[in-house]
This record gives sequence, structure tokens and C-alpha cells, in this order.
Amino acid sequence: MRVTTPVRTAIDLARRYPLDTAVAAVDALARATRLSVGAIEEAAIRYPGRHGVSRALEVLSFVDPGAESPQETWLRLVVVRAEYPRPRSQLPVLNEYGVLIGTVDLGWIEHKIALEYEGKQHRISAEQFEKDIRRYDEMIDLDWTVIRVTSRDSEATVRLRLADAWNRRVRRAG
Repeated sequence: MRVTTPVRTAIDLARRYPLDTAVAAVDALARATRLSVGAIEEAAIRYPGRHGVSRALEVLSFVDPGAESPQETWLRLVVVRAEYPRPRSQLPVLNEYGVLIGTVDLGWIEHKIALEYEGKQHRISAEQFEKDIRRYDEMIDLDWTVIRVTSRDSEATVRLRLADAWNRRVRRAG
């Protein structure tokens, strides 16, 4: 049976699928295999002129191995397309004593803005739901803005909510 390496698989995914699908797939592959975006880019560059290589390089510019789900990838792409600075994925949030409160899906520590994609774990785990409520309360007490997103939120809704938070936090401070 013939198989491809993770690097080759990433290039093939990036060359052949629509942008959002390709980014989500390569995010997941890079996370699962601890593959660096740089290693994939280096390999892709070795195929100049090959069909889809420029497209693969475009896809790779959006890849983040920190994404833990396709929904987190979608959320990050919404933010990037709206021309905000690229958020950090799996951002640790510390309290005033340096103790970890939790890790948020995406965010900007310097602006204290967090984006959380609320997936199905909240419908099936009361314990996780309660833990997240406590974590969000503690973050709010520390002056964080937490934007919680679900599958029912559209890209436009996310952009509006982020714009509101950004205007309150960043433009006010600047």
C-alpha cells in the first residue's frame, strides 16, 4: 500500500481543497503530527510551477497548528478576513498571581480579548459547562472581554461582536 508523508499530505490538501476546508485539514494534520508550517512551506517551494503550489502557499499562510477543531479554524479565519491582527491560539490566561485560570481558543493578551467557540461538549458535559462558567467569571473579574461563539453565529455576527469589543478595548486605549 502506498502512503504519503504528512508533509506531502499537507501539500496535497492545501493544493486541492477550498481554502477554508484546506486550512482546517492542514491545521488538524499539523497538530496531530507536530508538523511545522515551515517544513510544509519548504517542501511546497521545491515544486515550483506545479499545479496548485501557489494555492498551497496561500493556504499555509493561514495555518495554525494550535487549532483544536475545524470550528476554531473557522473562527480564526473570520478574524483574519476581517483584518484584525492574528489572534494567538490556545492562549493561557493567568490571574494576578500568575496562576493559570484556563486556556482560551483564540485571543489577544495585550487587549484582554478572548474568543471561545462553544462546541458540543457543553451540551453533553455539565461538569465542563460549569467549569467554563467559573473560568469566564474569573476572566471577567480580571477585566477580560470574552466573546463566546456557537454554531448558530454567522460570520457577520462574529465580526460585529468582535468590532464592538475591539472598539471598547483597543481604540479606547489607543
